[in-house]
Amino acid sequence: MNQRTKIVQRLMDGGVVAIIRTGSSEPLIDIARALVAGGITSIEVTMTTPGAVAGIGRIAEGLGDSVLLGVGTVLDSKTCREAVNAGAQFVVSPGFDEAVHATVKEMQKVSIPGALTPTEILRAWTAGADLVKVFPLGPLGPGYLRELMAPLPHVKLMPTGGIDAANVGEWFRAGALCVGAGAALVNREAVAKRDWGAITERARVFARAVADARH
Repeated sequence: MNQRTKIVQRLMDGGVVAIIRTGSSEPLIDIARALVAGGITSIEVTMTTPGAVAGIGRIAEGLGDSVLLGVGTVLDSKTCREAVNAGAQFVVSPGFDEAVHATVKEMQKVSIPGALTPTEILRAWTAGADLVKVFPLGPLGPGYLRELMAPLPHVKLMPTGGIDAANVGEWFRAGALCVGAGAALVNREAVAKRDWGAITERARVFARAVADARH
């Protein structure tokens, strides 16, 4: 099993990628520690976070193999390369960009481009995406994912948007192999108050809901 395959398997085994989007990179490592303490070990730091690359580096150095670290909202190859060099193992984009995808593959990391329609999903998958982030799915719901899976059962899909502990089971029943979740895990109020225990509890509840859904 090559390194990319191992990363994809670990993403699917965990079932959820916690998406961190904050106004500063300063609390990133504390948020990551809180998530890991709650049982969620796949973490995506978005490039909309100021100082995201430096924050990724601090998480990678501080938490090591206890976390599977990724970068999100990647729009260009330069950013992709910097984030991977800082410690990102998987790269997530809101859409499919050929240059970003090629850079991820060159660096032997996992490529997770975003797509919404069947045409976009197939384009990304045929190009060699390891997973396809189906986004934004909040307004469409699990029914849309179920409809996609009917003709595309071979495609590894990671729905993102509008997913929380209360509805995550519906997404897995619709065909998700893993899901992306942001505000349902990393609550702005908790971050502002530095209430890491609250984030740990959200992670624990979410991880339990994923495990229950799979059984």
